[in-house]
Amino acid sequence: MAKRLFDIVFSFLGLVIVLPLLGGIAFLIKLDSGGPVFYRGMRVGKGGREFRIFKFRTMVKDAEKMGGPSSSADDPRLTKFGKFLRKHNLDELPQLIDVLRGKMSFVGPRPEVPQEVETYDPEVKKIILSVRPGMTDLATLENIHEGEILRGSQDPHRAYREIIKPKKLKLAAEYVKKRSFWLDIKIILKTLKSAL
Repeated sequence: MAKRLFDIVFSFLGLVIVLPLLGGIAFLIKLDSGGPVFYRGMRVGKGGREFRIFKFRTMVKDAEKMGGPSSSADDPRLTKFGKFLRKHNLDELPQLIDVLRGKMSFVGPRPEVPQEVETYDPEVKKIILSVRPGMTDLATLENIHEGEILRGSQDPHRAYREIIKPKKLKLAAEYVKKRSFWLDIKIILKTLKSAL
């Protein structure tokens, strides 16, 4: 309950503080590529319940029809402004909405697309989906810029599964087993430091 109260209070305050920034980013997305401001991809949350995530759109319209769910920093589907948003992790800011509405938490395993969750080992899947997914976690700190790691890959999704995913799942399960309020604060502070 303390974790949820923290999420509600600070996601609300965060949205109030960054509202002018969100408005400016939304305007620039429209100016850069037209189309919708938000990307509302399907993700799997606590208990295996699916939800549509809020992220700023960084790719061309209908990008999912043109390629897989993983993308590199040099993905041709990225818009000019989208590359900037990804580089500075600003595309993630609208997830404060998901935290406020209870679909996500500030800290927890990063939410994945349904088809990727289906490939999880059953025991690992049970552990990871026992908590709300988060905006940041131990794996985020390890791979703060996944797109850069996948840069130059001919098949980014395959590279993601081979290079990033195994350690990501291991760290996600480790977080769930060790989770505490103080660990959450530590992860949040380290994430802010990395972002800055």
